[in-house]
Amino acid sequence: MVSKAIARFARISPRKATVVVNLVRGRQAGEALQLLEFTNKAGAPVLKKVVESAVANAKNLDPALDLDKLFVETAFVDKAPNKHMRRWRPRAMGRATQVQKGMSHITVILGTR
Repeated sequence: MVSKAIARFARISPRKATVVVNLVRGRQAGEALQLLEFTNKAGAPVLKKVVESAVANAKNLDPALDLDKLFVETAFVDKAPNKHMRRWRPRAMGRATQVQKGMSHITVILGTR
């Protein structure tokens, strides 16, 4: 493991974020950033920031590191608790149900080849 970056409580559903994470897993870091810049998906800007942060963390840990050798070793999405964005919808007979808003924890780990 060279560097790691986590975006916690990202305001995107895990299902949408997983589609974009599957695109970049196993790719070179530069290639992944270029792919995310032109991907027309909701999770692409969020994941791009996480990959950029992981690259900056790697550069911070070892300034002599060759950035062309970095690749996305591991990337995954977990469901975050939805305690920050509670929404309620009126239902029949005076009841109310909670609206589920998607929240995610996005983790990217970079390695070297």
